[in-house]
Amino acid sequence: MPEYIEQIMLFAIAVVANWFSALAGGGAGLIQLPILIFLGLPFPLALATHKVATVALGVGATLRHWREKHLDVSILLLIFVAGVPGVIAGAVFILDVPARQSEIALGVLTLMLSLYSWFKPELGMRTSKQHRTVFGYGMGALVLCAIGFSNGALSAGSGLFVTLWLVYWFGLEYKLAVAQTLVAVGLGWNSTGAITMTAMAEVQWSWIPALVLGSFVGGYLGAHTSIKSGNLLIKRLYEIVTFIVAIKLLWG
Repeated sequence: MPEYIEQIMLFAIAVVANWFSALAGGGAGLIQLPILIFLGLPFPLALATHKVATVALGVGATLRHWREKHLDVSILLLIFVAGVPGVIAGAVFILDVPARQSEIALGVLTLMLSLYSWFKPELGMRTSKQHRTVFGYGMGALVLCAIGFSNGALSAGSGLFVTLWLVYWFGLEYKLAVAQTLVAVGLGWNSTGAITMTAMAEVQWSWIPALVLGSFVGGYLGAHTSIKSGNLLIKRLYEIVTFIVAIKLLWG
C-alpha cells in the first residue's frame, strides 16, 4: 500500500473514531485500536500508538467545550487527580498480563451500563447536583481511580464508565457529563497513559501525524455535534455505543 494512501486511511479512521467518542462520551478505542491491530501492529504497540494519538481528542474537545462554558473545574480536578494513579498502574499492569479475562469482565460491566441507562429513562436528562460533600467526593474518587486503571490497561470503554458515573453519582446531565469526560479523560488521562506507555513500549511514530490530526478534528467535530444535540440523543447514542463495546469485548 502506498504511504500516502495509508496516511489518508489512518486520518479517516481517527476522525470517525474520535467524532464518535466525543459525541457519546467514550468509545474511540472501539474503532481505532482494533483497526491498528488489524493493520498489523501487535497489541502493545497498537495500544501505545492509540494512547499517543487520542491525546489530540482531548485537545479538540476541550477547545470546543471551553467556548460553551460547560466545564466544572472541581469535577475536572477530581477526575484527573483520582484517575491518574489508576491510569499509570493499569498501563504498567497490562504490559505483563494477558488481557483476555480482563476484557471479558469489562465487557460484562459495560453491558450492564448500557442496560442500566436504557431502563432509567430520566437518567441524565437534567442536572441535579448531588454528593457534593467530603464523603461524596471521596467515594467518587475511589470509583474514578478504578476506572482509571481500566483506561490504562485496556483503553476500551473507560470514558463511557466515567460519563455514566458523573451522571449517576454527581447528577450531571449527559451533555455536561460528556464534556467533563472528554476533557479530563481525553486530555488528562490519555496524556498520562501516553507518557507511561511510551516510556515502556514502542510507538509506531510514522502513523502518529495522521492519527493525531484525525483525533483533533474528530474530537472538535464530535464536541460540536454534542453541544448542538439534546440530552436524549446523546443518551441513546451512549447506550448504543456501550452495548457495541460490550459485545466487542465479550466476543474478543
